[in-house]
Order: sequence, then C-alpha cells, then structure tokens
Amino acid sequence: MDNAFPQDWIVPDWPAPARVHALCTTRKGGSSTGLFGTTNLSLNVGDEATHVLQNRALLAQAMRSLEAQNASKGIAGGAVTAASPSQPVFVRQVHGTDVKYIDQCATSGQDADASVSDTPGMGCAVMAADCLPVIFSHANLPVVGAAHAGWRGLVGQGGVGVLETCFAAYAELVRKHLGEDMSHADIAAQTLAWLGPCISQPEFEVGPEVQAAFVEHDASAAAFFAAGKPDKFQADLSALARHRLQRQGITQLYGNDSSPAWCTVRNPERFFSHRRDGVPGVQGGSGRFAACVWVA
Repeated sequence: MDNAFPQDWIVPDWPAPARVHALCTTRKGGSSTGLFGTTNLSLNVGDEATHVLQNRALLAQAMRSLEAQNASKGIAGGAVTAASPSQPVFVRQVHGTDVKYIDQCATSGQDADASVSDTPGMGCAVMAADCLPVIFSHANLPVVGAAHAGWRGLVGQGGVGVLETCFAAYAELVRKHLGEDMSHADIAAQTLAWLGPCISQPEFEVGPEVQAAFVEHDASAAAFFAAGKPDKFQADLSALARHRLQRQGITQLYGNDSSPAWCTVRNPERFFSHRRDGVPGVQGGSGRFAACVWVA
C-alpha cells in the first residue's frame, strides 16, 4: 500500500490548509486481539497496555507518513523533522466539557473531552466507540481542535456543551494569530468541522430524559429525535452535533452525514461499538478508534 497505515483508515476530505493534517483510525492494522482487535487505542478498557502502546505508535507513524506524502507532493508544511516527530496526545475522556491546550509539554491522560492546539507536531486526539469525534480547523491558519461528543458532553449544561467550549478555546487561539478584536461570528465563518463515525439514529435508543435535556434550552433539537419503543426515542447524534455547530455559525461541515456507512454499530468489521460489543462487567467492553488533527 502507498500509505504506512491501513487503507481503510479515514483521511478527512475537507479543504483544510496545507499545514493541517487529520486522520481517523478504524479497527484495522494494530496489535490487539479479541474484542479489542486490532487497533484499540484506549488504555482504559481492559486491553493489554503493550498492545495499546504499539497501536498508538502506529498512529504516530501514520501521522508522519501523511506529512511525508504531502512533502513529496510539494505541499507547504509537509516536512517531517527528526527533532520533533508528530505524535497524538490523548485526553482522558469523562463525558464532560473541559478543554486542554496541547503544546510541546502536553502529555496524554489529562481529564478533558476536547483539546486545541497551534503547536506543530502535537496531535489533538479523541477516542470513540459510538460517541462522535469532531475535529476543527481554521480555513487559513494552523489552528486546530478536537472534541469527544457523546450525548452528555454534547448537551452540556445550560445549553453549553463540549462543542461550544472547544470552539471557544479554539477561537482564543485564532485571536492570538489574527487579533483580539476578531468576532465570534467572523471566526466561525472561517472554521471547518469534520464529523467522524458514530452510532446512527436507528441504533441509538435513549430515554425521554435525554430528549428533554436537549430541548430544554433549544426546542428545535426535537427534530433530531424519532419515536422508538414505548417511552423511548431514537436520537440522531451526528445531526444534533451539526445543529449545535451551525448554531455557533460554523457551516462548513464535512464527514458524517448520518448515512449508514458512518454508523459504528452497523459496520462491525470497520468500527468499534460499545453498544454492540460491550460485555457486562468488563471495563470498557470494546476497543476505541480515534480521530486526530494536528499542525505540521
């Protein structure tokens, strides 16, 4: 293969600037076995740590491979330097709304559900196995972010969830590059967002309390819930995220369009799914794939 990573890993199709790279892993290519086979990237689901670290090294190798490919094509910012090889930085996701800034001193394992960066080589990485990974990039600047959007993080508190807090932290980085007087609306208009794989609406059954949490501060969110079994709703997680992004003024949206190909539950050969494969009493229950975005 031309890439130094499995061919079915996803390279987002979005018009990010030359120095911004992104990659979303799948189940293929790693060292893990069983429910975690083969590219589980989480240390907190019961997989062997040696396998997870090998899988994370594979992702780091893939990041450098993408940069090298762009360098060979003459794309600016594609050069790879031995002094600062690109690497993913994973937050410890807790279904909240906290955001971490990723610089050269950052290490994996800090409690948060989102990260932002303008530091070359440091990847903002989020893991998922039904929840929705969302990555951000400015259309012209080397400023990026990534958010883990399960329903709890997405709904947040008082109408402010993880997508809002991630964008706010990202916007502060943009202002450092372009000026403190940049408005929220101007930054949103210059922002790209790519949505990764997640559970689809027909597979995501939730209780009325989940639907109520979304519509309490936004009545229009009711459109993204369909009637399910008695006293249940089916929630369209990716559509809810697109709606929240659009409410912030971010309209350049790519990736997951709620079609079956993006569903983690319905594509067992390609994606991990906790709802599909979770085992009662087993921590984590399944592996985790990751979406990663970084500046070269």
